[in-house]
Amino acid sequence: MGFFMMTAFMLELAIPYDHWTTHHISFVVMHDFTFFFANFGPNSTTFIVPAEIFTARLRSTCHGISVAACKAGAIVGAFGFLYAAQSRDPAKRDKGYLAGIGVRNALFLVVSTNFLGLVFSLLVPKSKEFPLEEMSSREVSKRLHKM
Repeated sequence: MGFFMMTAFMLELAIPYDHWTTHHISFVVMHDFTFFFANFGPNSTTFIVPAEIFTARLRSTCHGISVAACKAGAIVGAFGFLYAAQSRDPAKRDKGYLAGIGVRNALFLVVSTNFLGLVFSLLVPKSKEFPLEEMSSREVSKRLHKM
């Protein structure tokens, strides 16, 4: 649900972007909703899903690798958005940056990335019916990965 809502609010920021450039308070409210749902959905998957899907023997190592990959992705996303959001017009561009695709198009790129995250999160095996103690057994792990 969080992935979907974050993507919907990000799309709501991208489509009427010119409207938001003159309505700053409304933009901040929409931006706040976007970040609320980012933390409500996708952010929680970064620490809940790895704890559930890895066997107990490898859980801490794989969890650390998952967290490191998430943080690296966040760094790439933050700096990538900064560079991509630069205007093609040199007068509107921040000093020292090359031309980018503009804020509106960068937001559409983020929306598509959010959608891909939603799709990939649906591919993660569900572990609701198994307690964590049982998840460590090889038989349960094999059954989960066949789903």
